[in-house]
Amino acid sequence: MGLPALEFSDCCLDSPHFRETLKSHEAELDKTNKFIKELIKDGKSLISALKNLSSAKRKFADSLNEFKFQCIGDAETDDEMCIARSLQEFATVLRNLEDERIRMIENASEVLITPLEKFRKEQIGAAKEAKKKYDKETEKYCGILEKHLNLSSKKKESQLQEADSQVDLVRQHFYEVSLEYVFKVQEVQERKMFEFVEPLLAFLQGLFTFYHHGYELAKDFGDFKTQLTISIQNTRNRFEGTRSEVESLMKKMKENPLEHKTISPYTMEGYLYVQEKRHFGTSWVKHYCTYQRDSKQITMVPFDQKSGGKGGEDESVILKSCTRRKTDSIEKRFCFDVEAVDRPGVITMQALSEEDRRLWMEAMDGREPVYNSNKDSQSEGTAQLDSIGFSIIRKCIHAVETRGINEQGLYRIVGVNSRVQKLLSVLMDPKTASETETDICAEWEIKTITSALKTYLRMLPGPLMMYQFQRSFIKAAKLENQESRVSEIHSLVHRLPEKNRQMLQLLMNHLANVANNHKQNLMTVANLGVVFGPTLLRPQEETVAAIMDIKFQNIVIEILIENHEKIFNTVPDMPLTNAQLHLSRKKSSDSKPPSCSERPLTLFHTVQSTEKQEQRNSIINSSLESVSSNPNSILNSSSSLQPNMNSSDPDLAVVKPTRPNSLVQPPRQLCSLPSKPALAF
Repeated sequence: MGLPALEFSDCCLDSPHFRETLKSHEAELDKTNKFIKELIKDGKSLISALKNLSSAKRKFADSLNEFKFQCIGDAETDDEMCIARSLQEFATVLRNLEDERIRMIENASEVLITPLEKFRKEQIGAAKEAKKKYDKETEKYCGILEKHLNLSSKKKESQLQEADSQVDLVRQHFYEVSLEYVFKVQEVQERKMFEFVEPLLAFLQGLFTFYHHGYELAKDFGDFKTQLTISIQNTRNRFEGTRSEVESLMKKMKENPLEHKTISPYTMEGYLYVQEKRHFGTSWVKHYCTYQRDSKQITMVPFDQKSGGKGGEDESVILKSCTRRKTDSIEKRFCFDVEAVDRPGVITMQALSEEDRRLWMEAMDGREPVYNSNKDSQSEGTAQLDSIGFSIIRKCIHAVETRGINEQGLYRIVGVNSRVQKLLSVLMDPKTASETETDICAEWEIKTITSALKTYLRMLPGPLMMYQFQRSFIKAAKLENQESRVSEIHSLVHRLPEKNRQMLQLLMNHLANVANNHKQNLMTVANLGVVFGPTLLRPQEETVAAIMDIKFQNIVIEILIENHEKIFNTVPDMPLTNAQLHLSRKKSSDSKPPSCSERPLTLFHTVQSTEKQEQRNSIINSSLESVSSNPNSILNSSSSLQPNMNSSDPDLAVVKPTRPNSLVQPPRQLCSLPSKPALAF
């Protein structure tokens, strides 16, 4: 029920009903006035809170923008670059949002606070002033009226007439004031319907504009959000496989670290305590020492892990001789003496153990007997790239494509090891190898067949894409431009031996068919890269740095699958010249092992068989010479060699991110096999 109207005619009567109605209007004005005061107070608090929130968000955005991701390795995948860029993208979105909020806050005072205060002061304040005047006139009129009515009738007629005139004037003035007050009260009551509500509407409109701006920002951010979600999923998938590989390597290092030595530019390296003469005796100072047999240079770096810093300047000497120190000639154990060409006197060193001293003595050609404890880390499997091998792979591919191309988790879900080994023994039997390619019985499950195919590839004496090209393929995957990557990998594929290239082509054609059915089998190109990358491009030595490159191995396989027709059915763009052939032959024979900086967690050195190295080099040279003798064959054969001598090695790689599938089968290893297991099986 609303307020009753104040009639002007009631002002003259000034009845109790009129006074009660007027009081109800006055009470409403008081309530409105108090509400507006509270609203202004709360509005100012809201604006202050919004300012503090905006300031906090801006500070948060600045913190996001300042942080830079550092990934392990010398290059990043597209997914890693997308994730690394995400914090700056978040910061940009937050800053844009807060810019709009600041504009809204700056307008809030003009739009909301100022109009409300103006309405309260000018309109409600004017009504209060009118009430004071009305109350004053009421009191004056009532007082004069009572005084007039108390006049004695015996007074003179002229006095009575004068008193009547004065009362009429006061009554008329009271009536006018009453009319003005009633008018003002009703005016304010009507004005508040728009002058009070309109600022609130304008303030809410500002909020709506702010939130709409946020909605538009969210729409613009949608594409990057989708790409980032895919990159995060891809990176998580790669992390699971990489983590399992690193954990497996860590366990192997715990069990027997001596069997996991690394190729190093130094013949021997490690910590030794060097005896140094002082004024009041001698002291033993811990050094990290390296020795190169070719140059006979010993480098000694004073370093103690406890202090975390170097204890002096590095020193390098040229070895003259090394002699084991007799036990009874010194109180310390595991000591040997070194004589230098460019330093007088004898340098006495203490190894960490008897075995450590023996290794140092062996490296320096000391008088200690040499026992070669190094083992060939290459497990020789029975699998070969011969007619039997091609027959096995073709049989497996035919069975998969005819019976299980749409099976979910194809090549990711592994078979039972005993069944896999049994199938391999049947397929590798020379008596059955010559049979048709369709003779794998239906009793063998698809997961057993796919596991047998992967296992056979791992059983090869070396990876299908060869150890000597492993680093080159990785460098190609790190190139910035996608076209450059494809071109470089195209060239490298054509440098592989013919059988390797034929087997790789057979496999990539098959994997392309698998990827074409990814909606049914959930195996996208990215998932196939995760499965086959570590198998086809496994490194010669198992190190953390090599495991960190698995993501680039996967990218190489993705490129091979997506561009298999171009890579295997066409020749590279640049034909080989005699100078390039000579340079390629020289690089193949004189290739140096990776430096220690590329192998951060390996501790030992493996001496590679010279005979095997020479055999590998002779194979490479013979392949190159066959192309050099017939350069025209390059234009007519897809198996010709095409090295690209101008390939670059940038710091960052760019790869088109692929959408992850919904398959949640965790990567597992098949079992203990004759060669190193691959990732994500």
